[in-house]
Amino acid sequence: MANPLIEKFWRDLVADIKANRITLPALPEVALKARKLLDDQNTNSGQLTKVISSDAVITTRLLRVVNSPLYRTRNQVEDVKMAITRLGNANVRSLVTSLAMEQLYQAGLSEPIKKRLKANWKHSLHVAALSFIIARDYTELSPDEAMLSGLIHDIGVLPILEYAELLTDIISNDAALDRLVYLLHTKVGHLILKKWKFPDELVKVASEHENLGRDPGIDPDYTDVVLVANLLSHIGTNHPHTKLDWNEISAFSRLAMSPEQSIAAIKDAHDEIVEIQNIFSQ
Repeated sequence: MANPLIEKFWRDLVADIKANRITLPALPEVALKARKLLDDQNTNSGQLTKVISSDAVITTRLLRVVNSPLYRTRNQVEDVKMAITRLGNANVRSLVTSLAMEQLYQAGLSEPIKKRLKANWKHSLHVAALSFIIARDYTELSPDEAMLSGLIHDIGVLPILEYAELLTDIISNDAALDRLVYLLHTKVGHLILKKWKFPDELVKVASEHENLGRDPGIDPDYTDVVLVANLLSHIGTNHPHTKLDWNEISAFSRLAMSPEQSIAAIKDAHDEIVEIQNIFSQ
């Protein structure tokens, strides 16, 4: 961060967060309650059913998910309790959190910022869908946790946009704002997921998914999945990532796939990717 404007923005943002003059996004209530219950080994399905069922939108979407072709359910799942039994607690935790994430993108900000938030949510949905497919078909990682990882990878963008709206010299300069978001969203994302008490493996997704040279070891992790999904999401655009030699990015080798194989894989899974995106946008 050599740019003085960006360094000042970061210092001021952190100072205002610490002084509670600006608050980081809070995990939606239904997701927070469900995650707390699932952290307690004494929680029963009845308690979890009650919490999830209190949110009609989440309930409807959860049932749509479990009955979708993605989960290859033989018999129709008709209620939340049955969905919990079918999916298992770990998958329910990931899915309920994922399904609640859209609420964070409904902030009452100015029209230009709303447009950016909408674009960011659309991008996150795309990365989430790609992450689900990559994790399911190329790793032993949980596809549902990978999908959640894709949805939260750019969560740091939200408070940056909210804060930038207060600064007329930045909000009126698209290039400056783009640069701010790119350089700072991983740092802010790290702060948010730490606040939410997310596991370290997901905190790393927010903080390291732009680090194309990362090399954490032999086994793939959720950051590898999201890093590759993020690259694939930019195919067909003029994004700088599309100009790089992806063969030099070690995340592909940890996932045991070449860039060419990854492109072919998402083409083959096109219908499933659209299905996942539709689940979250209806």
